[in-house]
Amino acid sequence: MESVIETEKDSFAKKGLQLLVDGNEPEVIRDCLEVELTTKEHLDTQAARVFEAMGGYAPTIGIIGAVIGLIHVMQNLAKPELLGSGIATAFVATIYGVGLANLLFIPIANKLKSLIFEASQAREMVIEGISSIAEGENPRNIELKLSGFLLEK
Repeated sequence: MESVIETEKDSFAKKGLQLLVDGNEPEVIRDCLEVELTTKEHLDTQAARVFEAMGGYAPTIGIIGAVIGLIHVMQNLAKPELLGSGIATAFVATIYGVGLANLLFIPIANKLKSLIFEASQAREMVIEGISSIAEGENPRNIELKLSGFLLEK
């Protein structure tokens, strides 16, 4: 089993296998790995929240740009040749804000959340597998239990 630990690239699985090889109780293994899972999930979720917040603020910033553009238009009411470009700038600012939110920031946040969920599911599967081995469960039962994590989407 120690040779498997040396070749394992995933630090989470490596830690779990090391806990198993060291002869820790199943509850200790599960507790240690669940703490790391929760912490990692929390840290990763912070990145998604940044993009979510950017998606929330972008339209507001676009509207602020539009208001500033319209203020500029109102300053030039006596010069009709400048009105069109001022109004266009105001609309473009709004489009940029709404476009960035809905085409970039919110989709990135959702993709990050999806990736975080998948990584957490994989780590939960590792926890379940290593804990089951530590408990001395039948290998066939472990296989059946872990196959539940791999159901088709």
